[in-house]
Amino acid sequence: MKYLFAPLEGITGYIFRQVYDAHFGGIDAYYTPFVTTRDGGIMRKKELRDIAPENNPGLHIVPQIMTTKADEFLQAASHMQELGYTEVNLNLGCPSGTVVPKGKGAAFLIEPEKLDRFLYEIYDRCPLAISIKSRIGFSSVDEFPRLLDIYNKYPVSLLILHLRTREEMYEPGVHEEVFDHAYNYKPDDQTSDGCMTVNTAQNDHVSKGSMTIETDDDPIPKQDGKESSSKISLCYNGDICTEKDVKRIQDKYPTLDYVMIGRGYLSHPGFAGNDQKKADYSDLNVIYDYVKDLQGRYEEVLFGETPVLFKMKELWTHLKASHPEGDKLFKKIKKVKHLREYNCILKEFY
Repeated sequence: MKYLFAPLEGITGYIFRQVYDAHFGGIDAYYTPFVTTRDGGIMRKKELRDIAPENNPGLHIVPQIMTTKADEFLQAASHMQELGYTEVNLNLGCPSGTVVPKGKGAAFLIEPEKLDRFLYEIYDRCPLAISIKSRIGFSSVDEFPRLLDIYNKYPVSLLILHLRTREEMYEPGVHEEVFDHAYNYKPDDQTSDGCMTVNTAQNDHVSKGSMTIETDDDPIPKQDGKESSSKISLCYNGDICTEKDVKRIQDKYPTLDYVMIGRGYLSHPGFAGNDQKKADYSDLNVIYDYVKDLQGRYEEVLFGETPVLFKMKELWTHLKASHPEGDKLFKKIKKVKHLREYNCILKEFY
């Protein structure tokens, strides 16, 4: 199994990646927060700095691009090729309220015909491998069969499926039945109405639309231990937070080679990927050294203590799960206005 670190805007920039990898390792590839192209595919200096090879030494980095214009995608990809990259990732999953109104990210899924034309252009003309990170629909999982048919028309190097719709944002629970569908997909298996069959008893979310909903009296066959028939390499993304989660996915999908983890790594650093570090998130000394190292690196490059505090507070919204008194700790951290106060709180709890 290969472990991919999901991009989280505002958190998993190059400084975070360097520090995380030094303390925990075990990551086969880090996907960068998305680059948004401008006219002519030009990127902002901040985005270029994040993907610059000199800022990511020794790490396998996959830059992510978010756009709906093929020419801009291709020019950005060309620039990344000049930097030495051989693969880029297309963002079709961002649910942000600032992104969706522009038709980008997950909103692109609303227009499958336009998306199909876009994919034709970039796969026909781009010299780099292109992977896709996609939600399974915008409003409903009923949209997914059509999307999967489109993806299978192209040489997608890796299809990373975030198993929620855009409207579900980051609600607990994922549509694992949709991954079953992708794992067992065959191009000639599409039904005339594009419906999927779903067993509601086995899943946390079910959108009752055009899908066929089966009861326990007539369950769909279990997928456990079955080899994938999909011609595209798949990656499972969503609600992977423990070793038990990883083991269950490995057992259910034995030929699956990739999982992508984001918030799970933020809340329990190192729990998967590096067997020597998988319990380190429960070691208070390890976590203290990790956050102090990260803080110190931010202090070197950010102007003033306010942006440093913002970065650390954002991390602690997730990392509090690793501390036995995490809620109490985070409640205090949220209130601080100066780094000296923050440092005193860390000493109190660590």
